[in-house]
Amino acid sequence: MLEATNELGTVVLEAGGTLTNPDAAIAIAVGLAALGAGYAERGIGSAAVGAMAEDDDLFINGLILTVLPETIVILALVLVFVL
Repeated sequence: MLEATNELGTVVLEAGGTLTNPDAAIAIAVGLAALGAGYAERGIGSAAVGAMAEDDDLFINGLILTVLPETIVILALVLVFVL
């Protein structure tokens, strides 16, 4: 993931440091939000499965905490339709 963000920064700097196309900026925002949510869900999912292995009553809490980072991507997708 870090290699992709380094490459993205290099592309932006080669373009003069700014993105003139708003569609490209929105695509970058949604993509980075999705990468961040996936990175967060990796740790949350494994912890939730471990907690549910200990106690079955923690299923609802684990499910809510696993889905919570996806709201970031949903809010980023709102940009696609608003802008």
